[in-house]
Amino acid sequence: MAAPRERSLTEWVVLGLLAESPAHGFALARLLARGGEVGRVWAVSRPLTYRAIDQLAADDLIEPVRTEPGAGPPRTVHKVTAGGRRALRRWLAQPVAHPREVRAELLVKLLLLERAGRPTAPLLQAQREEFAGLFDATRRPPADDSVSRWRAEQTTAIERFLHG
Repeated sequence: MAAPRERSLTEWVVLGLLAESPAHGFALARLLARGGEVGRVWAVSRPLTYRAIDQLAADDLIEPVRTEPGAGPPRTVHKVTAGGRRALRRWLAQPVAHPREVRAELLVKLLLLERAGRPTAPLLQAQREEFAGLFDATRRPPADDSVSRWRAEQTTAIERFLHG
């Protein structure tokens, strides 16, 4: 049996939004557009939203439940399957592995948890534990190393946020 395919952040976000309530692609694309409720953290084009829906359906993580009339062709409404809910629950509990993933992936996870009315404290605690060694390692960067100074500033900001 092949190992599970790694999901894109867009797929996880679409899965998380569908876990809130069944929806069609056009509604999801509005949420994910720049300036949309979720797009302020993770903005995605309409074609990429529909591609994520197709992939999640092909992987049996979501399924169609009905169609609704729209301005164009009928809109297919999807809902999350039991397997999709399990996968999403596991993903939402996992801290990110690298500081560069905080800006998008961690913030998306926190946003999805908040939208679902679920506590964020367990994820924040797991993230603090994941980065504990990193925080210690970047405390005193060499003054003449711009990259190290940048990383130190970034990890200090992340540490403040996680403890906030």
